[in-house]
Amino acid sequence: MRLILSILVFGLVLCSPVQAAKVLVIGDSISAAYGLDESDGWVSLAQKELSLTHPDIEMINASISGDTTEGALRRLPAALERFKPDVLIIELGGNDGLRGYPLKKIRENLITLAKLGQDAQAHVLILGMRIPSNYGPAYTEKFAQTFVDAAAQSDAELVPFFLEPIALDTVYFQPDGIHPTADAQPLLLQPVLDKLVPMLDALVETVQ
Repeated sequence: MRLILSILVFGLVLCSPVQAAKVLVIGDSISAAYGLDESDGWVSLAQKELSLTHPDIEMINASISGDTTEGALRRLPAALERFKPDVLIIELGGNDGLRGYPLKKIRENLITLAKLGQDAQAHVLILGMRIPSNYGPAYTEKFAQTFVDAAAQSDAELVPFFLEPIALDTVYFQPDGIHPTADAQPLLLQPVLDKLVPMLDALVETVQ
């Protein structure tokens, strides 16, 4: 009888959905909740929201205000080794664009970041960004396309413009006109969840 029970329990463990997953976010001030309490930032909100459907989800926020794709390349390998994430979210490039960095280099860095994540067995989601039009139409348009190209060339998932839900409404920005307010965070979160949840569900199916 004990043997039968042991077999049944073992079978239930194998067949039960495995929802434990680590999501590593490497980003800049937009994801570091600049000017806000960390608990109000979209990464923390994602933890709360996903815990309802994926009880063992762990959102790890490795974002640093002012960071660039170049800076992230130096610190991502150690973060991947330490946290061993199942999903890597890359929210970078905005500071690169504001400093007028070469678009080819930004694209190459994003692709390398994505490849580093994939080599560490993580699925990758890139959050695209845009910059003000005063940088000139040619640069701003090509800058936005940089994220599309990087995602396509690295086979990563993509949110084309992370700030799109709030971009045209100044009420959702802090006085500096750059960083989103606390009220903006749930709006930023939704497009991320639209991409992230299917990725997490795919992880469950893979384990099963």
